Amino acid sequence: MGIRLSGIVIDAKDPDRLARFWSGLLDLEITRREEDWISLGCGFALQRVTEPKTVKNRVHVDVVADDFAEAVARAAALGATAVGEMHEDLWQVWQDPEGNEFCICLS
Repeated sequence: MGIRLSGIVIDAKDPDRLARFWSGLLDLEITRREEDWISLGCGFALQRVTEPKTVKNRVHVDVVADDFAEAVARAAALGATAVGEMHEDLWQVWQDPEGNEFCICLS
């Protein structure tokens, strides 16, 4: 019996807004769109929920950037906000436009 990871799904009050953010940040195409579901590339999706995010994520996404300065500038231009300073000169916590935490890391 094999078990494998199928994908990562982020809850969103406005999946279209987050699809624009994540597709712009990661340069992923929207590959499937339904009323309450948007897939971006292979294994990454957004699903509509009615409730807003209220607490810190228990699971988050880490993205790795070849050019950290360009990555944080792109994230900010797309609507993300930094949460604190750079850690260990290697990574920084950010929030997407709905407040979901993710890290931008140096490669």
